[in-house]
Amino acid sequence: MANVVVVGAQWGDEGKGKIVDWLSEQADVVVRFQGGHNAGHTLVIGDTVYKLSLLPSGVVRLGKLSVIGNGVVLDPHALAAELERLREQGVGITRDNLRIAENVTLILSLHRELDALRESGSAGTKIGTTRRGIGPAYEDKAGRRAIRLMDLADLASLPDKIERLLVHHNALRRGFGLEEIAPATIYEELASVAPKVLPFMDAVWRLLDDERRVGKRILFEGAQGALLDVDHGTYPFVTSSNTVAGQAATGSGLGPSAVGYVLGIAKAYTTRVGEGPFPTELHDEIGELIGQRGKEFGVVTGRKRRCGWFDATLVRQTVRTSGIDGIALTKLDILDGFETIRIGVGYRLDGDTIDYFPASQGAQARVEPIYEEFEGWSGTTAGARSWADLPAQAIKYVRRIEELIGAPVAVLSTSPQRDDTILVRNPFEG
Repeated sequence: MANVVVVGAQWGDEGKGKIVDWLSEQADVVVRFQGGHNAGHTLVIGDTVYKLSLLPSGVVRLGKLSVIGNGVVLDPHALAAELERLREQGVGITRDNLRIAENVTLILSLHRELDALRESGSAGTKIGTTRRGIGPAYEDKAGRRAIRLMDLADLASLPDKIERLLVHHNALRRGFGLEEIAPATIYEELASVAPKVLPFMDAVWRLLDDERRVGKRILFEGAQGALLDVDHGTYPFVTSSNTVAGQAATGSGLGPSAVGYVLGIAKAYTTRVGEGPFPTELHDEIGELIGQRGKEFGVVTGRKRRCGWFDATLVRQTVRTSGIDGIALTKLDILDGFETIRIGVGYRLDGDTIDYFPASQGAQARVEPIYEEFEGWSGTTAGARSWADLPAQAIKYVRRIEELIGAPVAVLSTSPQRDDTILVRNPFEG
């Protein structure tokens, strides 16, 4: 029996929500280990649609323990709002099914404001952030001035910590020509929300170790995608955390040996939100059609996603940096009816042919994709639940992807409905 890590193998939005929900039926514990409420998951269960930003996908299933690990940055007010929305949909959330790491870093209003100021500024590089304060909160964590969840349990100690935080932030605000923030403002912001989030606080590292030792199945749920990893992604157009599978251990407090099978999620094509390189992006009617068919708009922001052909070179690279054992391929049905489909199989860079995506920002902007043309299929894959339901050419497309990325397709998703799934290999069985 293996614990499973689910990570996006592209730039996020690969359909992790459905796959995590599908796997969560077999899991006892579902853990978020990085990111914040900048990542959205849509779950379709029967006729009900759940839209989650911060909470693990397992929270909508009875009998599952959901955990927010220390690698996450948590906006307590956003969490309180999300909890209320789910309660209105009939999902009961208590300490019995949700725990939050006591050492998780908090996102404050000053982080959100700083994020927006930077992104709106005319100077420098626009990263395309969601302006939710994720990056500035991670900066404070690394700078050792962050306010953490456990600090809300000792309000008497908060003033000194707030003063230390504001020495940094008020200096930044003066640089932007803004009024300084009074310590009392931050104190009230935290004190008012403390009763809503403190009931869920726990020493998560110990809790998860106890669960693992008694044989509970743990599902680690990543946010965003491996190509947004702050080390291994398309820097600087990345998020502020590590999104690769190795972060599951660090961001939850469990050692690397607790991580078993790594399942990467990849669309049968490629999308990206925000700024940054995208070698196989389509700027024509085909790209528009893929976006319309795939409903490619962000769950959290509503932003339109950029669309392009499947880039096997990029996914092969994330297979290696995340140690991916198998792929869940999603949205194959969006490609139904295309006469010709292209797959990116390499790049040309300054006259040379290369089989990897370079780390240099300049080189990433200059690479040109090398395509392999693939005959499309006229039949439909939508709703298929077995290989026999798929057109022969669609199967050939899936097999070619497996060859190019160096990893097998363990799960094939053919619609947003959780039961429209072809299981090749159960990740929990290793």
